[in-house]
Amino acid sequence: MLILMNILAFIFGAAVGSFLNVCIYRLPAKTSIVKPSSRCPNCGHSIRYRDNIPIISFILLGGKCRDCKSGISWRYPLVELITAALALMLFIKFNFSLDFFVFFIFTAVLIVITFIDLDHQIIPDILTLPGIPLFFLAAVFLIKIPWQESLIGLLVGGGTLFLIAFFYELISKREGMGGGDIKLLAMIGGFLGWKSLVFILLFSSLTGAIIGMAVMTVKKQDMKYAIPFGPFLSAAAIAYIFLGNSYIRLFLIGY
Repeated sequence: MLILMNILAFIFGAAVGSFLNVCIYRLPAKTSIVKPSSRCPNCGHSIRYRDNIPIISFILLGGKCRDCKSGISWRYPLVELITAALALMLFIKFNFSLDFFVFFIFTAVLIVITFIDLDHQIIPDILTLPGIPLFFLAAVFLIKIPWQESLIGLLVGGGTLFLIAFFYELISKREGMGGGDIKLLAMIGGFLGWKSLVFILLFSSLTGAIIGMAVMTVKKQDMKYAIPFGPFLSAAAIAYIFLGNSYIRLFLIGY
């Protein structure tokens, strides 16, 4: 039974991942995520139901549209696989519970933010502005985080990046961090609480620096070519969900 439930959690995540692909493609274009049905971006043909099975259809079609034979981006099955894997990991951690669904919705929003930021270097307000109060309320009333911890996390999360962005621009005379990152960390801090912020800032800064230097080395570009910070904040928040208890015991409690 446990194996079956794990499989169902994976399938559920993959199905949601297919919808997240729609959001990633359409939200920056400011078009409906409901209508019209999914179509090939090259030839415009509607995608048949049998060709819209998460992950599997991409493999069976050989990564090509059935109608025009143009290539399908590997990003579609990747998003589905990431969402499915996270759904399984969250199910193993929380079992079939309210916490599972709340954390899954949170991670799904972070996945959409990550890929939109990678593609367009923007974090849509339509995700973060409602997300700040909604995830704050979810943390307090559903996850049962003390409201003081969530409120401090919200204010300190957004305020920290605001100050970093302000002083960076003051010193370098150019923008180094967008308002979207500030709102994103406010949303994350409000949901996970202030105790998460040190871990998230250290994790995201370290991984961002390592990957940023690697990209600049490969592309032979200097520091003026910025990479989006949203994906690193999102990855750090997801890592905290699974590693946060160990972090708190080690650094805040001392064992």
